[in-house]
Amino acid sequence: MRDSFVRTLSARAAQDSNIVLITGDLGFGVLTDFAERFPDQFINAGVAEQNMAMLACGMALDGAKVFTYSIANFPILRCLEQLRNDVCYHQADVTSVSIGGGFSYGPLGMSHIATEDLAIMRALPNMTVVAPTDDWEAGVLTDRIVDRGGPCYLRLDKSASGLPPGEEREITVGRARTVREGTDATLIATGGALKVALEAADTLRTEGVSARVLAMHTVKPLDVDAIRRAAVETHAIVTVEEHTTMGGLGGAVAETVAETGAAVVRRVGLKDEYPSVVGDQEYLRETYDISACVAADAVRQVVAGARR
Repeated sequence: MRDSFVRTLSARAAQDSNIVLITGDLGFGVLTDFAERFPDQFINAGVAEQNMAMLACGMALDGAKVFTYSIANFPILRCLEQLRNDVCYHQADVTSVSIGGGFSYGPLGMSHIATEDLAIMRALPNMTVVAPTDDWEAGVLTDRIVDRGGPCYLRLDKSASGLPPGEEREITVGRARTVREGTDATLIATGGALKVALEAADTLRTEGVSARVLAMHTVKPLDVDAIRRAAVETHAIVTVEEHTTMGGLGGAVAETVAETGAAVVRRVGLKDEYPSVVGDQEYLRETYDISACVAADAVRQVVAGARR
């Protein structure tokens, strides 16, 4: 996803000199080509994320389209006050790009694990929250973000669902993609956790359970219509995310469904805890019950509840 983002941003930067990329002293190798091709559109702000956010806001208010770039929590949580008071309040055209959402940097421990970010970012007024589910989708959504403007959080995972590219015209910020049709239940996933939802749907199919799968690449603005249709048509919803179940995708979907009363909802994700285990992304998913097995079991429970 990271490489797809950089390729797309480079293509847009070649067309628009107002596009600026600011790094928090990382991305060497990945960002080298961009820095060499567009020296007047690239800044290394150093390990000073609060300054990076304020610099980005100032440039955006002067007409630039600014992307800040760092690992996991650093471009958002370390400078949350600046994003809230400067970027969001002034509706500045700044996109905070987080590389390695969820457990992507699991071997580096809790400080590099981003599992509260979606909840925090979606709570900020004027903030758009995007978490692509595939590499190619990351490129298309980067294009859409440039055109959309305004404050945005772009969360890039190190994993992906593995689905082949779809029609670009179908990828729209704020509109979910239906990647699997189904009538008995709906699995809704964001980021690379879509892979988990698809594996769960495959397992359930062998048991005669037809599971719809939605790729919810935008957590805010949320595709409320798709969720309400799923609630009315399938009566059972399971959310899957590499994030805490409190306030992220699961919280957003539960809030929406609560207003309709049309479905039972279960949330698959990290419980209310700090991950204390160190390991790679797949290992941590299994450790913290973000797996196809757990998702499939959650669907079985909600389907049983919906049928009673």
